[in-house]
Amino acid sequence: MTLLPACAADLPLSIGSCATLACLLEATAPKPGNVHRGADFADMGFTDFVVSAAAIGPVLERAAERGVGPTVLEAVRATRRLVPVNTNLGTVLLLAPLAAAPRTEPLARGVPQVLAGLTARDAEDVYAAIRLAQPAGLGTTDEMDVAGTAPPSLLAAMAAAASRDMVARQYAEGFTHVLQTVAPWIVDGCAAGWTLTDAVIHTQLRLLVAYPDSLIARKCGRQTAERAAAIAQRVLNAGEPGDEDYFAELGELDFWLRSDGHLRNPGTTADLIAAGLFVVLREGLVRPPYR
Repeated sequence: MTLLPACAADLPLSIGSCATLACLLEATAPKPGNVHRGADFADMGFTDFVVSAAAIGPVLERAAERGVGPTVLEAVRATRRLVPVNTNLGTVLLLAPLAAAPRTEPLARGVPQVLAGLTARDAEDVYAAIRLAQPAGLGTTDEMDVAGTAPPSLLAAMAAAASRDMVARQYAEGFTHVLQTVAPWIVDGCAAGWTLTDAVIHTQLRLLVAYPDSLIARKCGRQTAERAAAIAQRVLNAGEPGDEDYFAELGELDFWLRSDGHLRNPGTTADLIAAGLFVVLREGLVRPPYR
């Protein structure tokens, strides 16, 4: 599916508003295994995500002038001033290049330009942001580890991590999955007559199947991530939003994902959805009311 953006003058939302609203819509949707307004984790809750969404909006608004690395670092700082846990590092890493693209350009053209212009400063600031956020399940690597000195090329660092992290893979592959998979799937769901919430949840399921969650894989192993994918496929096989069997299987997936604390939290998938929501909001592909 080709995404055709609306004219910038027709779009009612600023870049900062797109970022905040994308995060709010992602966190509000009752996606299996994630924090939402009806389900908290022991160490972080829905309010933490709401506050984080508000914190990063003004920072992302200035992404085009700040640049990617400084935007990521300042967004993480803004979040940590208000929230004591890592709620949004992956999301911020994805939103920064999207927000930095010229508003007059469609993202399919603007994002590659942003990535091509990344500098050593961007790498230094992103490494500092990751250390500040202290994400779970990061582990260590022999090459370009975030605990060490940042390399001169952020894209090289992301390419080195792409096989084990879907956020890094977006940098390495031009945000292909966000622009050509996640955003179109959300739009397709809305075009099918589903609510935006149902479209988001259905997109989560499709992503879990197509790209087993890399946060689950890092924390619990590849086999557990593939098990989550298999259960998500069972939900899709049961029907679609509105079908009783679909919702029954969705509940089973949610129960399984939450049955080991929140180690099985599909957090990377949530980050990709927030980025996809930013795209459809920024390009005017989903219009208000956002229900």
